[in-house]
Amino acid sequence: MRGRTLALALVLCTAVAAPAQQVPTPPFTNGITDAASLKRAIDERLSRARTLLDAMLAVKGARTVANTLAPYDELLDELNTASGQVAVMMDLHPDGAVRQSAEDLDRAVSGLLDEIPLRTDVYEALKAVDVRRADAATRFYVTRELRDFGRAGVDKPEATRARLKELRDQLTQAMADWGRNIREGSRAVTATAADLDGLPADFIARHKPDASGSITLTTGAADARPVLMYAKNEELRRRMLVATYNVAAPENIGVLDRILRTRAEIARLLGYRNWAAYDAQVRMAGDEKAVSAFIDRVVDAARPRATRELTELSRLKQQERAGSALNPWDRLYYSELVRRSTYDFDSQALRPYFAFDRVFDGALRVTGTIFGLTYQRVTDVPVWHPSVRVYELRDGASLVGRVYFDLHPRPNKAAGGATTLTVRPGRKGRTIPETVLSASLPGGQPNDPGLMTHDEVRTLFHEFGHVVHRLSGGHQPWQGLSSLAMERDFTEAPSQMLEEWVWDPKTLATFATHHQTGEPIPAALVQQMRRASEFGQGIEVAQQMVLARVSLSLHDREPGTIDQNALWKQIQARYVEIPFIDGTARQASFPHIGQAGYASAYYTYMWSLVIGKDLFSKFEGRDLTQPGVARKYREIVFLPGSSRTATAVVTEFLGRPFNADAWEKWLNGGL
Repeated sequence: MRGRTLALALVLCTAVAAPAQQVPTPPFTNGITDAASLKRAIDERLSRARTLLDAMLAVKGARTVANTLAPYDELLDELNTASGQVAVMMDLHPDGAVRQSAEDLDRAVSGLLDEIPLRTDVYEALKAVDVRRADAATRFYVTRELRDFGRAGVDKPEATRARLKELRDQLTQAMADWGRNIREGSRAVTATAADLDGLPADFIARHKPDASGSITLTTGAADARPVLMYAKNEELRRRMLVATYNVAAPENIGVLDRILRTRAEIARLLGYRNWAAYDAQVRMAGDEKAVSAFIDRVVDAARPRATRELTELSRLKQQERAGSALNPWDRLYYSELVRRSTYDFDSQALRPYFAFDRVFDGALRVTGTIFGLTYQRVTDVPVWHPSVRVYELRDGASLVGRVYFDLHPRPNKAAGGATTLTVRPGRKGRTIPETVLSASLPGGQPNDPGLMTHDEVRTLFHEFGHVVHRLSGGHQPWQGLSSLAMERDFTEAPSQMLEEWVWDPKTLATFATHHQTGEPIPAALVQQMRRASEFGQGIEVAQQMVLARVSLSLHDREPGTIDQNALWKQIQARYVEIPFIDGTARQASFPHIGQAGYASAYYTYMWSLVIGKDLFSKFEGRDLTQPGVARKYREIVFLPGSSRTATAVVTEFLGRPFNADAWEKWLNGGL
């Protein structure tokens, strides 16, 4: 469970060290060609980890950083890398046998990762290490590890520890079932050519009717979002949203019950009120009551704007269809119509300027320039699919890390949105960090320019923020001090801040050129987009708080008292005046609930956004295409990895504690 958190965290982090040292770390894909070779690779890592564990425990005499902490950190490096390898193969490999092997191996890796924090011999060995003369980062690391041993239950009686290990094994299996059901639960929605009226021409061109005149759409984002935003046919929008909400239902309804019951028992055995209390203790929020209060404050701040926006959407729908109510499948469609009628802005006018290859090159160039880094493509690295691109990130002559881009949809690939997985955390002078950026963006097919929406461009830049953060933060003396161990309610902030660059006309003009004429995107069009984008902010914030409150409420009470659908329906009614869709099980396809790093803590996205908006206040009024502040930001926020608390790095960069002023200004923009 703990290793899974580290391997899959969407964390942006960096190291407090000097420039990264070039390390001849072989790609994590080396030698992995099929299910058998994957098993060999993981078994070798597990064997090395056990050997290191035995050597650490066999030490005679005084325990030191060199003879105890070093092998401990190295064995965790082996396990966390193994966890990252199986996560990538499980979610992205096209071969079903490899995916199944990865899922089986994930249980073995997670089992050892869950076992170690419950071993009193390992705990006593670490506790005996003399760190009085060690550097501050090493002392911080040991203190945090000992804390986490306590949170795992190492001080509990043997029978309790055995039960905790059993429960964590069960939870690992349940979370694997959860993810697999979502990954493999894509639904099909059929349509006719007439049903696609209003959708972009390139979308229609990619979806040809079969011999019977039927067109098959999927619930993946590449199909679902354009349908919900542009399709004039309300019935098609309704069927698409219902199908999307029912991905992994009913299978995951029972799986979620297993997850909640298991987490609740773990929390009780550890002496916590509930899982939410246990989970929040090591985040910036501190406890679940602070999380709940934060959600309420955000909802109260967003409600006036959300109410006005919903009134406008309802008015527009009434004009088109008198007597009809606003439904969930109407929100994106009528928001787009409001932007056209009120702001004279059509989001489709942007897409010709956002051809995938140019946007991708732009993301490389912009992030490289502002952070003083360069990307170098490498073609001799084994990959799991021909479409995967591999780059090395460099700081001058020093190798910072390696990133794998898997950016287009395909069958049997996880389609739950864009994500950045860290495979290797990285250790200074020993291994370079490696990450995988996975998404389902347009393009990748012959004669298809892959015209992107601005929202997709923003998503790509967001994930690039994670990439630079994780690779930059992977050069600490200990892998346990990489970016991955940062407080989870901070880790989205650096990537959310990087989204600001795609609203800047000068930045966009460096890569957003018309795919046919080569004309740079007009600054006036960007300004129109910015004004138009302000519509819907209140609704979106309120809807995000529905997700935040659901994830918290599923974990702050007895699982046996929870009616999953009734809970979601109740929270939806309180926060957003758009009705719940009866006959759907939205929770079954909500991936974060089943992930160790989020679980009860979906609020972290908004908490991080508050921080991200405040961080960006140091850039406002400056030329965003140039380095300067961005390099200072990388040094202070990215490079320390998790050798300092999030509060410490944010306070140093801002020169003060963070506040919500910039976030509130953004929320109320245009009012």
